[in-house]
Amino acid sequence: MQPWEPERGLIKISHCKKAIFCFSVPKQCPLCGYNLIYRRLDEAPVSIPSPFINGHREKCSFLLKPTTGTFLRGYDGSSDLHVGITNTSGLVFNYNETGVHIAEYGWEQCVSVPLVQPDMYSLLKQWDIYLDQFSAKEIWLPHRYEEYFHNCYTYALTFINCVLSAQGKKQMNKSEFTERFVIPRTRKASKYITIYKEICNNGFYVIDHPDQEEGDSTGYNEIHTDSNGSKILRS
Repeated sequence: MQPWEPERGLIKISHCKKAIFCFSVPKQCPLCGYNLIYRRLDEAPVSIPSPFINGHREKCSFLLKPTTGTFLRGYDGSSDLHVGITNTSGLVFNYNETGVHIAEYGWEQCVSVPLVQPDMYSLLKQWDIYLDQFSAKEIWLPHRYEEYFHNCYTYALTFINCVLSAQGKKQMNKSEFTERFVIPRTRKASKYITIYKEICNNGFYVIDHPDQEEGDSTGYNEIHTDSNGSKILRS
């Protein structure tokens, strides 16, 4: 059997009046041991896509990842997170205590917030110029860095607001951007991490109420975990 890869997502099956999550489709139910036969479409295994993407494949996006390690390897739910902005080639511009960096690798498992719609051609053409000019400003020199008030999030959000201003649109403060665009994605990621760790420990994970609530397409809305969105305020 080939090793499970994070990009493949998870599998959910329904049996024994439970929702059972695994890395691959099992031949027998992990609970009762009976062979699994899918006679109806609603009995078929469901693929749960990973909320984590390769940031270097994302254009013009806000990215979020652990400062060290990855979400599925070593992240404990409270570790510091780091953010960056991609250009149209997938290079990740990010700011820390040593200044602005342009990363070609290291952001392969991220939470992503797309910032530009595909049909916004004029902005796409100017994006890289905006990002280069913005990153060259003295305000992002290493000595200006401050852990809580002038950090990676400050850099990313200030750039977003500069673009919004250039487009004649309303700017956003940190709380507004975080609540509207980041926390919904980190909540989903937190649920996914919970399932992933349980499967690693036990081979599968079970919840009592398999029926999905309306509006939730992830397949694991019944799992309740705390949001870790507050940690994005530090790099």
